[in-house]
Amino acid sequence: MNLRNDIFGRTLLLVGEEALDRLQHTKVILFGVGGVGSWCAESLIRSGIGHLTIVDSDSVCASNINRQLMATTKTVGQSKVDVLKARLLDINPEAEIVAMQTIYDEASSASFRLNDYDYIIDAIDSLENKIHLIRTATRTKAVFFSSMGAALKLDPTKIQVAEFWKVKGCPLAAAIRRRIKKGELPAKKFFCVYSEEVIDNQGSEKPNPKDITSDTWSSKKAQINGTVPHITAIFGFTLAGMLLKDACGRTQ
Repeated sequence: MNLRNDIFGRTLLLVGEEALDRLQHTKVILFGVGGVGSWCAESLIRSGIGHLTIVDSDSVCASNINRQLMATTKTVGQSKVDVLKARLLDINPEAEIVAMQTIYDEASSASFRLNDYDYIIDAIDSLENKIHLIRTATRTKAVFFSSMGAALKLDPTKIQVAEFWKVKGCPLAAAIRRRIKKGELPAKKFFCVYSEEVIDNQGSEKPNPKDITSDTWSSKKAQINGTVPHITAIFGFTLAGMLLKDACGRTQ
């Protein structure tokens, strides 16, 4: 099989030789491979990204199955990054996929060598760690993109992209801005995927609080909000699209 012509032929047709070469030599690190990050990773590899590091400390649980790409009844209990890596290599065996089953936080941040990457993508859950990543990533040479909250949403037409300080109607973005203003501000502008839609949970059953993830984020953190796959997937695909647009645009 000729991977370049067979697998990436349609991408090549759209973006051209120079842009595809750039994608295949681009180095990306993605923090969080849950409902948003898992779809982002798949889109990146299917689009021709040649070097991808995926970071997530969690294992697949049953409550992930409704929205996370690699979560099935057969993968429950397995490392998310390991299961996802295997799938991504089935798509492109020549891709360099690094799976890190660990957490990003202040103590571990230096170990990720963020300046080695062309792009950093944030789809992590912890508010504290998310803020630290924003502050750290915006001080690197890498282009940085971030996902805001994808819970409590049903309408895909309301998903949009804006610079961080211009995101409106997202409780997660508002909480991040309140906290980030109390310390170091981001060193440069960065773009986020978000939606202004916020609907109420209709179900009465409360999931296990240990299952809280970025796409089910709540400002109260004691509550888990409902989430559906088409929203989290579009968030993830949008992040991938933002990266591809930026990378390909540099050749035009």
